[in-house]
Amino acid sequence: MGRNRFTFFIFTNIGYMNILMVCLGNICRSPIAEGVMLSKFLKYGITGKVDSAGVISFHSGEKPDHRAIEIAESNGVDIAGQKARQFSKSDFQDFDLILAMDKSVYDEIRGQANDQNQAEKVQLFLPFAGINQSDNVPDPYYGGREGFQLVFSLIDEGCERIIEKLKSNDVR
Repeated sequence: MGRNRFTFFIFTNIGYMNILMVCLGNICRSPIAEGVMLSKFLKYGITGKVDSAGVISFHSGEKPDHRAIEIAESNGVDIAGQKARQFSKSDFQDFDLILAMDKSVYDEIRGQANDQNQAEKVQLFLPFAGINQSDNVPDPYYGGREGFQLVFSLIDEGCERIIEKLKSNDVR
C-alpha cells in the first residue's frame, strides 16, 4: 500500500496495545500524533503499534501537509514517509485504543462502532491525556506555522502523559 508504518507492541498487564490516532484528513494532526508517539516509544524503550488515519478519504495516499512535516522535523520527529489513509471499520479489530483529535472525529468514529466494546476504544486525545483545556486539538490547516507549532506542543505533552498512563497500566 506504500504506507510507511512502524510496528511495535506495548506489553502491559492487559497485553500489548495498538494505538490509532485519527483526525479529519490524516495530513496534519494525526500524522504528527503518530510520529510523536512513535518517538516517545523509542525514547522510553516502549514497544507497541501506532498508526494514524482520517475520517475522510480526500487526502488518501498523500504525504502529510508540508507544514506538519516541517514542524515535526524541527522538533526531531520524522513524519515525511507517512501516507494518509481513511479510517476503516476494521480498525476496531486492529487497535485497542483509538484517539480522536476532536469531537466531530470522535462522534464519527463512535458512530461506526458495532457494539459498546468498539465504542469504548474511542477516546478524545486531550481529555484522555489529562489535558482539560479543550476537547479538541485545534486544526491548523487554515493557519500558519504558529498553529502547527501549537498543535505539535499539545500533542507532545499529550503523548508524554499517555506514556505515563501506559507505564502505570492506567489506560482508561
